[in-house]
Formats: sequence, structure tokens, C-alpha cells
Amino acid sequence: MPRWTLVPVSLLAALALGLAGSLPANASSSPLHLSWAHPNSAGSDTRTNTSLNDEWVKIGNYSYTTSYNLSGYTLKDASGHTYRFPTSFRLAPRKSVEVHTGSGTNTSANLYWGSGAYIWNNTGDTAYLRTASGYLNSTCRWGSVADSVTVPC
Repeated sequence: MPRWTLVPVSLLAALALGLAGSLPANASSSPLHLSWAHPNSAGSDTRTNTSLNDEWVKIGNYSYTTSYNLSGYTLKDASGHTYRFPTSFRLAPRKSVEVHTGSGTNTSANLYWGSGAYIWNNTGDTAYLRTASGYLNSTCRWGSVADSVTVPC
């Protein structure tokens, strides 16, 4: 007669996600979270729009089926600089969006803060993603970062 062992559903889900290799280390219970940061643009900090846009934070939607409306969500740094997501911006399943510091035309994959100054500190910073109701959805923390290095969250 076979011997059966009950396995918690959470363990099965963790194993399945581990096999898929899809979630970064800071994964919250939500499939929507910060996944990468590029806080130190390449070369000298000249405050050109190109240099400002080379500084970004990426948010991933790791759901296979659910899109998220980010209207009302905020992205903040440790100093309190705040980016508010555009009204009716939706992040589709298995997609990501980079929030660039400078100016540009928003698309489904790239959003622009519109700042004329750098937001993310090269010597270390923390990014906070909050829902429209203020719930802390995800954080991304890094230490000192060399030129043009992308860090996982």
C-alpha cells in the first residue's frame, strides 16, 4: 500500500516558483514588485536627459494571468522624492516597466519621472513601492554602486 504524505500548498507553490526561476529575492506575497535598479548612470553625472534616463528602477509583474492597474501607486527613495504612476497605467502579466529619472514619452515598458536632478544615490539608497492605499508593496535596497551597474532587488 502506498504511503502518502501531505505537503503544504505554500511549499508546493515555492517549489514551483523555484523551478520557474521567476521571482527575485525580495518577493512579497504580491506578484508585483521591484526587481532591478540601475542607480548610477554611465559616465559623469552631467544632468543631461540621457544621463538622467540611464538611472532607473524596474518593477515586474510576475503573475501569469493578472494585470495590475498602478494608478495611485507611488515609488519613493529614502529621501522622500516621490513618483506617482500615471492614471490608468496597467502592467500586463509577465511584463515589467522601468521608471527612468529624466523626461521622455511614457510607454508600456518605460515611464519617466520628469526630474532634472538625480533621484537614486550612487552611495546607497532604498526604493519603496507603495499601493494606492499606502501599503508597502516592495522595497529594493543597495549599497555603493559603480558606474552603470544594475543591481537585483
